[in-house]
Amino acid sequence: MAESELMATARRIISTCTQLGISLASAESLTGGRFVASLVDVPGASAVVRGGLVTYATDLKASLAGVDADHLEETGPIDPVVAAQMAVGTAAQCVADIGISCTGVAGPDPQDDKPVGLVYTAIAFGGKAKVFEHEFTGDRDAIRSQTVQAMARNLDEFVGELAFGPGDSDGTGREQVAE
Repeated sequence: MAESELMATARRIISTCTQLGISLASAESLTGGRFVASLVDVPGASAVVRGGLVTYATDLKASLAGVDADHLEETGPIDPVVAAQMAVGTAAQCVADIGISCTGVAGPDPQDDKPVGLVYTAIAFGGKAKVFEHEFTGDRDAIRSQTVQAMARNLDEFVGELAFGPGDSDGTGREQVAE
């Protein structure tokens, strides 16, 4: 996804969320806030984006995003349950309708026996979360960029389904409404 495509996706997310009257917040680890920054680059984002938590340090995933500390100690931060709890927790902490999160290994070295490029992202809505597992390749910057792009694609599809129903995620009806 090129930078212009990311911006177009962010615009669509902001437009759809504005039309639906729903808000969102992010909890980011390896991306360090890049995802929420891509959203707030869109004029009018303040109507939708409540905020973002940068939970780069493992302990902040528990203290700020509400991840179960015992689970974190047992599994480490690169875990699908951690991603889900981060998404649910950021929605609660930021009083947002949707929470989105990411946790993973950007490199250059593996972490807690997890390979470079393993990333979990999650979207929470109504207190429940859907988790996505990714295996990205490339250097640290490429993995971080791919994570932001995946978060944008997944969120765009999610809010599109909220607005237009399942099966209409190909954009056929959405572009007319969102643009």
